[in-house]
Amino acid sequence: MNKRWAIRERPGNDDVIKLASELGIDTVLSTLLLQRGIKTYDDARYFFRPDLRYLHDPFLMQDMEKAVERIETAIASGEKILIYGDYDVDGTTAVSLVYSFFKKLHTNIEYYIPDRYREGYGISTEGIDYAAANGFSLIIALDCGIKSVDKIAYANTLGVDFIICDHHLPGNELPAAVAVLDPKRSDCSYPYKELSGCGIGFKLVQAYAEKNEIPFEEVTCYLDLVAISIACDIVHITGENRVLAYFGLQKINNDPCIGVRSLMGISGRTGNYAISDIVFALGPRINAAGRIDDAKHAVELLTACDEETATEKGMLINIKNAERKGHDQNITDEALSMIGNDEVLIGRKSTVVFNENWHKGVIGIVASRLTEKYYRPTVVLTRSNGHVAGSARSVFGYDLYEALYECKDLLIQFGGHKYAAGLTLHPENIQAFADKFEEVVCATITEEQLVQEIKIDAELELKQIGSKFFRILNQFGPFGPENMAPVFISKSVKVNGYAGLAGEQHLKMSVMQEGSPTFDCIGFGLGNHLVDVGEKKPFDICYTIEENIWRDRRSIQLNVKGIRFCD
Repeated sequence: MNKRWAIRERPGNDDVIKLASELGIDTVLSTLLLQRGIKTYDDARYFFRPDLRYLHDPFLMQDMEKAVERIETAIASGEKILIYGDYDVDGTTAVSLVYSFFKKLHTNIEYYIPDRYREGYGISTEGIDYAAANGFSLIIALDCGIKSVDKIAYANTLGVDFIICDHHLPGNELPAAVAVLDPKRSDCSYPYKELSGCGIGFKLVQAYAEKNEIPFEEVTCYLDLVAISIACDIVHITGENRVLAYFGLQKINNDPCIGVRSLMGISGRTGNYAISDIVFALGPRINAAGRIDDAKHAVELLTACDEETATEKGMLINIKNAERKGHDQNITDEALSMIGNDEVLIGRKSTVVFNENWHKGVIGIVASRLTEKYYRPTVVLTRSNGHVAGSARSVFGYDLYEALYECKDLLIQFGGHKYAAGLTLHPENIQAFADKFEEVVCATITEEQLVQEIKIDAELELKQIGSKFFRILNQFGPFGPENMAPVFISKSVKVNGYAGLAGEQHLKMSVMQEGSPTFDCIGFGLGNHLVDVGEKKPFDICYTIEENIWRDRRSIQLNVKGIRFCD
């Protein structure tokens, strides 16, 4: 698929030169900083030197005082506390963190993860009934609950109090809980709005520790879990999240908890993790527990106190992940075949596919795969509990939630955000929904949004890539949403030496510009360019710069995202 190259607007030249002079760096690097809103020496010091002292006061969050006081009362009077969380990575890491911290202070505590298929997302009636029947008088809900107005009202009739720790956008009415911690509340003045669900749990624990004079190290020991949640929930890696991710990655790479260490070993990599490595190596395994079996296995792994339990749970989760991969690949192949053999589906600006036998736990992954292939808003549907359940994914810049809102008359329920959503409908409405969704997408999407875009940060001459440049560039990390690894363009490069394939689809080559050293390149999925680059014609490349480690030898490598021939 051809991708559109778009070069970001360059900041004013005077600003670029001034910041480069103040910091003693290349003007390309000062350009990158200005694009990230870093305008002064002090801004740069904050950016390049993350410090836990930069974390905000947790008591700035609305209702934090109430939440801490209610937990203090529960612990002092020996009440039973239930830690409740969603079944995805953010939810299970949040439950693991909050449960592990309070378990050291209070023995009358358990956790609860709803069943993905029987109870669905968020706070369930079944979960509240379990708490009431088993004498739990306080539930701390993590990564869910901000819209559970009716469920919290029901819990109140049973004498079960709730503290809600959520990071999703509230509705018009807040639940009548003892405390509602959510920086996205309109009346919350907390300075940073983009925490993960686990991040909110971390702030609750930080506040409790601060008020009760518990050493901060008893809180920061869980930063590996926070970093995993930040990576896998695709929240912004800016501000406070960047500080949490930075120190969380240090914890993962130097001193992970037993469960994380076990999972790292099983995934085949025990160190030097970046955010992207968490997303691809750890996240799918943690998620697989809830997709294929029971997310409680993930919490049992992440709260394990001994190697034997961690190894046992890690191996079980890895088996579930292998099973998930099988479902994922088979369903993706079936869906691609379904689209490829249907001229109507091929010609649409949206994709809606349905098979009643597809596994509900992986349809979100399949929707992402189909979006990668056809690059258009996509909905994958399957049967579930007598209804049809779906996962939807969008393309950059297109508001999927708004499109589903226009189809609400055909849906039982839906929820999510701009780029990912879930929905439920009656079986008899599948075709009507597919047609309406296509109609809405056609009326609201632009042709540009249907072509994948590579955002290029700056033009770079290969001779500028030296050890100092690379060392400073590395300090821009951790990379992730709103702080992505910079993409550069270099023009009129030529192959100098090797050009060949790695596997069947990936391009490996060495390139140079006039007067530059030669750099090794890897271009994933760009093997179709092999013949053309081998003809020694000049071409432009856009790429990120990374370190390649092979048998303890470290070298700078260009990860090529696109190739464009000069003619």
